[in-house]
Amino acid sequence: MKPPIDLTPLLKAISFAAQRHHGQMRKDRKTPYVAHPMRVATLLAQEFGVRDPDILCAALLHDTIEDTTTDHDDIVKEFGARVAGWVSALTKDKRMAEEARERAYFDGLAAACVEVKLCKLGDTLDNLMDVRGLERPSQEKALAKARHLLELFAPGFPAEWTHALERVRRAAAELEVALPGNP
Repeated sequence: MKPPIDLTPLLKAISFAAQRHHGQMRKDRKTPYVAHPMRVATLLAQEFGVRDPDILCAALLHDTIEDTTTDHDDIVKEFGARVAGWVSALTKDKRMAEEARERAYFDGLAAACVEVKLCKLGDTLDNLMDVRGLERPSQEKALAKARHLLELFAPGFPAEWTHALERVRRAAAELEVALPGNP
């Protein structure tokens, strides 16, 4: 039997994310944004089998630097340099023009450690599941990002985690079939 996951840092990260994302909503304009990082961490634990509390904390915090007033130092102070480094790797630099920002972000993800890649796969899986009720352009954008990520991550991905890649691949295929107008 596996030892239980230490919930103390996770509970702290849930509270931190809820405070930082307070008032933000998902694209459906009904769901509080904080539901997304909570689902990402849940997917990592339940679908991918991640047991490391630091990885799960990074999943919970993955959008705090990008989408709130939180900075790297805030994460270091509360959760340590390891988690802060992973959250920073999951953060787009909004000071850059969009095209350059996206290219730099995906280049960074391609070179990132497996912990960051697992968080990004969980984020992608949640986004694929979450766009089902949105308009087709949002669905197609999520699908294109997922395909790009899978292409980047597949070569040399650690064998012990290939089931995470496959889970995202299945979700992408399911969304493609479900797109309005597809047979």
